[in-house]
Amino acid sequence: MPASILVVEDEPAIQSLIEVNLQRAGHGVILAADAESARREVQKALPDLVLLDWMLPGMSGIDFARQLRADPRTRRLPIIMLTARAEERDKIEGLDVGADDYVTKPFSPRELMARIKAVLRRNAPQATDDAVELGGLRLDPATHRVTAGAADVALGPTEFRLLHYLMTHPERVHGRPQLLDQVWGDHVFVEERTVDVHIRRLRAALEPLGLEGLIQTVRGSGYRFSAQ
Repeated sequence: MPASILVVEDEPAIQSLIEVNLQRAGHGVILAADAESARREVQKALPDLVLLDWMLPGMSGIDFARQLRADPRTRRLPIIMLTARAEERDKIEGLDVGADDYVTKPFSPRELMARIKAVLRRNAPQATDDAVELGGLRLDPATHRVTAGAADVALGPTEFRLLHYLMTHPERVHGRPQLLDQVWGDHVFVEERTVDVHIRRLRAALEPLGLEGLIQTVRGSGYRFSAQ
């Protein structure tokens, strides 16, 4: 599935190069030229990943990364630092503030796309196009199909995203607020009970195949996907 990627870069040529390659890869791109603009974009809606230049006008990328890691809402937001500073101590500083990866300039677009895919796979697997197979189900984001053996499972777009998130985070218990943030978006204001409605629809779609038990209710906590 396409990821939403915030690119914080003040050099227009590099910003344009990154934007073109991300769009070719199918991702949604949000552009910011400084930390203040980036902060406003993050306040609007959480991206799936931030590409953050170290040297920015005003607040540095390192200081902005510290801010993101200090805020509970953005603490786990994947960050890849972009910088011309290639010395080991600089890389260590970037990783110490919480960056998930560190790419030095000049970089090849192919390398950057590979790094982005690797970080998303580790931190936000629901934002990748990797197929997931678990509990007798196969979900393929690229074709938007869910199958159980030779049988297709017909799901609406919200049920598909919900199942994708649960399958890429199996055995974990997810509360309604967390599911709303991750599946609907953290700035979409709907009732928490909306999650229950879509869970029922998801189970109803799986019931003819005898797989509705994969979606478990954890009383007082939320829901989980369990193939055990």
